[in-house]
Amino acid sequence: MAYKTEIVHSCRGRVRMKVPAAKGDEALLEQIRQTVLAVPGVTEVSVNPQTGSVIMHYDQHTHDDFHQHLAHCCKDHHLEVCREPALSEVDEMARQIETEAKYLAEHSEAARVVVDFFTSVDRQVKVATGNAVDLKVLLPLGLAVVTFMELGLEAATPIWLTLGLFSLNHFVEMHAHPGDQGSAGRHAHKHEPEPAV
Repeated sequence: MAYKTEIVHSCRGRVRMKVPAAKGDEALLEQIRQTVLAVPGVTEVSVNPQTGSVIMHYDQHTHDDFHQHLAHCCKDHHLEVCREPALSEVDEMARQIETEAKYLAEHSEAARVVVDFFTSVDRQVKVATGNAVDLKVLLPLGLAVVTFMELGLEAATPIWLTLGLFSLNHFVEMHAHPGDQGSAGRHAHKHEPEPAV
């Protein structure tokens, strides 16, 4: 009997598969775990019986051939892989940058030092965060923080933000119930009778 597996998430070095038939079946998940461990490049496999998930970590340098090896190994052990995800645009761009950086590193000592430095920092960040964050996330985030810090209070509030807050405030005031003691109730005008002359 062939069990259907679906690759629900994939990024360089990590793949998460769902096996609906293995949900709650620890024996089947262990069999699948042992099968996947035989795939060339796989370094770690964890399973979750509650969800029927299999998470594989593999050597990123084997990424180009990994999905082919995975499909072949799964087919030999009666597992049908439903989808081989393509690289996202970010992963494809990162692959192109890595390829160009390696080419430059082969032809320039300065480029080699820079590539080695960023590769080392990327590896340290991944180890420190359990492979949850890498330089593809940290570098743009850091640049955004530095930009906002440089602008500081000197930057004017964008007009769309000012109009948006103005609209939200008036929307809340218009839709407040008369008995509410919220911000709209505090700003409501009380109509008192005019004193008689």
